[in-house]
Amino acid sequence: MGSNAPSGLTERQEKWFASVRAGLERETGRSLEDWVAIARTCPETKPKARTTWMKTHHGLGLNRATYVFSVAFPDQDRWSAPDDLRAKLWRDPGQAEILAAIEQAVAGLDGLVVGQRTGYTAFSRKTQFAALRPIKGGVALGLALPADAAPELSPAAKDGWSERLTARLVLTSAAEVTDRIKALLAQAWARS
Repeated sequence: MGSNAPSGLTERQEKWFASVRAGLERETGRSLEDWVAIARTCPETKPKARTTWMKTHHGLGLNRATYVFSVAFPDQDRWSAPDDLRAKLWRDPGQAEILAAIEQAVAGLDGLVVGQRTGYTAFSRKTQFAALRPIKGGVALGLALPADAAPELSPAAKDGWSERLTARLVLTSAAEVTDRIKALLAQAWARS
């Protein structure tokens, strides 16, 4: 998809972003360049306000609007700076240790793609199988497993990551990333 392709995406996700671009002109009657010109007239400066403005005033949906704004304002595209997102999200040393332990636990999994998002770190193969988000007192680990797959799991909360992640557990230290947690991560990976 070029320089505006988000980093840390699976092949499937990259194809999806390419389809967003490909369908833009065909389905809206306007080229990407036309939409970029419209985006540059937006009076809003925050991402959510911008996409709401685009939908309200021009009928462009969230995914397409987000893509158009990333092209119109590449210097403000958060996806293109995953290291900055990571540094901002994982400032707390204890939470960063848990992240490092999870990354070590999944490091040997075949086809692993680690993607940094604004509010969480995603782990994927073909699809997302886990995500980690800092929360008060630790981190939340979301897994693409049924919540009843293990006694330590609970149903996912509204964490804002993939709806595939239906199980959740809270980790309060890196020492909790045991062989049991590694096995759950491997189970989720196998399903992705």
